[in-house]
Amino acid sequence: MEVTVRPATPADAPRLSEIYAYYVEHTAVSFEYAAPSAAEFRRRMAAVCEKYPYFVAERGGRVIGYAYAHAFVGRAAYDWSAELTVYLEPSARRQGAGRALYAALEAALGRMGVTNLYACIGVPTQENDPYLNEDSLEFHRRMGFSLVGTFRCCGRKFGRWYDMVWMEKCIAPHRPDCPPVTPYPALPEE
Repeated sequence: MEVTVRPATPADAPRLSEIYAYYVEHTAVSFEYAAPSAAEFRRRMAAVCEKYPYFVAERGGRVIGYAYAHAFVGRAAYDWSAELTVYLEPSARRQGAGRALYAALEAALGRMGVTNLYACIGVPTQENDPYLNEDSLEFHRRMGFSLVGTFRCCGRKFGRWYDMVWMEKCIAPHRPDCPPVTPYPALPEE
């Protein structure tokens, strides 16, 4: 079945929080210790959607994943940069949903005037870690991101230390006369 991507709505919050809960409770992909409630997830979505795109992937009418952009660091000088986040239900991995979500995000962010994309990714510090592998790192490489930095043993979960890497992808030239970034909700419809 084909994957379709559409903008997320507040009604998606329970399903998205369910997808995310798996990663919080069973993996070190997320460094959160407690999964947020659907209400908290809805609040987080609303905050992101004030400026940035938030998409869901569906297959056969079922939401199988989501991705969104959000502020990179949060200072005005970083407005032309955005951090990306993607989560898929475990059975939907390696089937094109992540690629479709990132393509939608990149297109939307490009229309907004964003130039740099960033991903913050946990990576294991030992082989055969039961809570984390390098799948996200490899996915981002395939999507054109490059490794730009590593923080050693900066996160601790399940009694283990994890490294965190930053990856970057430039999607537009860095012009000296760069116009302000347009918030996603203010973009004209295509």
